[in-house]
Amino acid sequence: MTRDPRLDGLAVYRVGGAVRDALLGRPVVDRDWVVVGATPEAMTRRGFKPVGRDFPVFLHPETHEEYALARTERKQGHGYTGFVVHADPSVTLEEDLERRDLTINAMAESPDGTLVDPFHGRVDLAARRLRHVSPAFVEDPLRVLRTARFLARYRSLGFRIADDTVALMRRLAESGELAHLVAERVWTETEKALGERDAAAYFACLMDCGALAVLMPELAADRTVLEAALARLERLPETEAGTSAQWRWARLCESLDDPARAALQARLKVPNAFSDLARQVALTRRLWREASTPQALTAERLRAWLDGIDAWRRSERVAPLLALLEREHAALAVPVSRAWRAAAAVSPRDLLDEGFKGGALGAELARRRQAAIAAALDVA
Repeated sequence: MTRDPRLDGLAVYRVGGAVRDALLGRPVVDRDWVVVGATPEAMTRRGFKPVGRDFPVFLHPETHEEYALARTERKQGHGYTGFVVHADPSVTLEEDLERRDLTINAMAESPDGTLVDPFHGRVDLAARRLRHVSPAFVEDPLRVLRTARFLARYRSLGFRIADDTVALMRRLAESGELAHLVAERVWTETEKALGERDAAAYFACLMDCGALAVLMPELAADRTVLEAALARLERLPETEAGTSAQWRWARLCESLDDPARAALQARLKVPNAFSDLARQVALTRRLWREASTPQALTAERLRAWLDGIDAWRRSERVAPLLALLEREHAALAVPVSRAWRAAAAVSPRDLLDEGFKGGALGAELARRRQAAIAAALDVA
């Protein structure tokens, strides 16, 4: 580590994910630090900016990396916020590491590169094992979601969750503590998991430990339906970069009926970009299921789909949904694409020039679009 004069005289350790990922040979994106033996006043005198509301965390004035004072936590109340935090110069590094969730996240590295690993996280890394640090794991229900998310990240490397950790996750699911998680935190972990390499592992893990039935009962209602949904998570159309999480959510929810999907997304406070795409994909699924062959595809049904996805105002939505259709029901993709091009060529401006306006304009536009679709579908 490069010498930083602001840290002279402080006992500073790199901790958590940066240590874990370095040992795994993965890129280190974010670096977090723990400072042992310091006070908030000492940190502010050195130019660090306090940002923690519930415990003392400081941003380095130049690197903007987080430096947290070593702390312990004691459970008091429900949920992931029901903790009393104790941070003062007497808290040791080992005490700080002991409050963490998994052993692979409870390692630290000193400035000279010495690994501090009181809970054998390196052994668990080698064994490809996600294991809790202490029985205090059950004090924070958010750890169920975090553990499932780490499984989604690392299962492709051979990781699994230790049996005794799974038992604690089930205990948390049965305790009622998960009900105290606020929707924003549940969604934050879920959205992160949707972006991981094996997103299906997250939901399967939550199903197996009983957490999915508590947090997302619509998805947990039928295991066979869920397994089919999880198999779809990697069957995505070619889309713009950064949207895979949105598409995975949409594919996960596409077989839910409208009330169930709406209830799930309202409870989790799902962002509009995710919920809108989920609705569009559900409509597209309905299209290919109702029109099992090209011959069964009617102009009325296809126009209703285009209306439903707001294709006339948001034409950019059509291409990725057609790509999904090509992937799932290729026989329909060609006639649907042809009909869409024909309908899109109908110009509202031409109708205005012909004298249509108001409600008559809208009705005639819909009629001509449907006629164009019908003509395109009749092409041999």
